[in-house]
Amino acid sequence: MKILVTGATSGIGRQLAIDYHKLKNEVWAIGRNESQLNELESLGLHTARVDLNDREASLAWFAGLTSLDLAVLNAGTCEYIDLPDFDSRLVRRVMRGNVESMAVSIEGVLPLLRKGVKPHLVGVGSSAAYVPLPRAEAYGASKAAVAYLIDALRIDLQREGIDVSLVSPGFVKTPLTDRNDFPMPFRVTVEEASFAIRQGIARRRAEVHFPRRFTLPLKLLAWLPRTLWSRLAQYMVNP
Repeated sequence: MKILVTGATSGIGRQLAIDYHKLKNEVWAIGRNESQLNELESLGLHTARVDLNDREASLAWFAGLTSLDLAVLNAGTCEYIDLPDFDSRLVRRVMRGNVESMAVSIEGVLPLLRKGVKPHLVGVGSSAAYVPLPRAEAYGASKAAVAYLIDALRIDLQREGIDVSLVSPGFVKTPLTDRNDFPMPFRVTVEEASFAIRQGIARRRAEVHFPRRFTLPLKLLAWLPRTLWSRLAQYMVNP
């Protein structure tokens, strides 16, 4: 398969790119970390330094590819809000890093997927989109937007024969989550995350969520009335 992975210089994206390459796929790994890209290139992957916040340059790079069978749009960021200081610039950074960059990626890969074999578009969101969480006003909102974007594309692209999947991970041990200053229940390794994602992609699941001992309870909690969940969440933060 011809596979593209964005955000491939760290965490889940890096592991996915390496694992797909080991399975004898032709993998394009893109990101912004030059040293990590050089390391991936030394392993035999195709690499490119692409800043998805630069729409014109990104689209010009995508236009240089011929076709894709699978595009895993994984690039993203995370920042938390600490009240009483609500920083709209932080919200803008997170939305740009998670939503706008994915939109640019989608614009770039769709023409390539239309030329691919059994094309598959995969967007990496987060289980944080299931329920409102403390300090996650920006991050959760951005991932909720990603989920809606991917779910809507699944409807519109069905007629073209392009499968669309949403990945909703729980906590995964990455350089990004290593900065977190709160408990992360059931955190999994990037190797475990890559395996779960690749299994879900192979089965063409509409949503790939893991670890289920974490994501399934969150899905159930999402059915609670908003007022009840708010009280429960406040108790969890301030027991």
